[in-house]
Amino acid sequence: MLNLQMIAQLPREELQGVSEDDFKAAVLDCAQGWGWLRYHTLPAWTAGGGWRTATQGNVGFPDLVLARGGLVILAELKREQGRTSLAQNLWLAALGEHGRLWRPRDAREIMEVMR
Repeated sequence: MLNLQMIAQLPREELQGVSEDDFKAAVLDCAQGWGWLRYHTLPAWTAGGGWRTATQGNVGFPDLVLARGGLVILAELKREQGRTSLAQNLWLAALGEHGRLWRPRDAREIMEVMR
């Protein structure tokens, strides 16, 4: 499994190969190690035969909620070339300084923020 320090050391061309799931796992692991509370919703298989994430409210809510010592971060995670949707952009804009768009290339910055 990749961790954020390993991702931070990858050459730029190798960052393309980091999946969003691997990146998310690395961010969550780092947050846990530095004492952050973490929240992430997971989709579930429905009786109708499809994946759904039970939510209420506006679509596009960020992937992770992290909190420690009065600081709250709501982070949307994307692969290196992943694109945000209009709904995700609206959330990030509304969240101001609390909203973050993080990609594997941001691994060093993420570690600095979470220390």
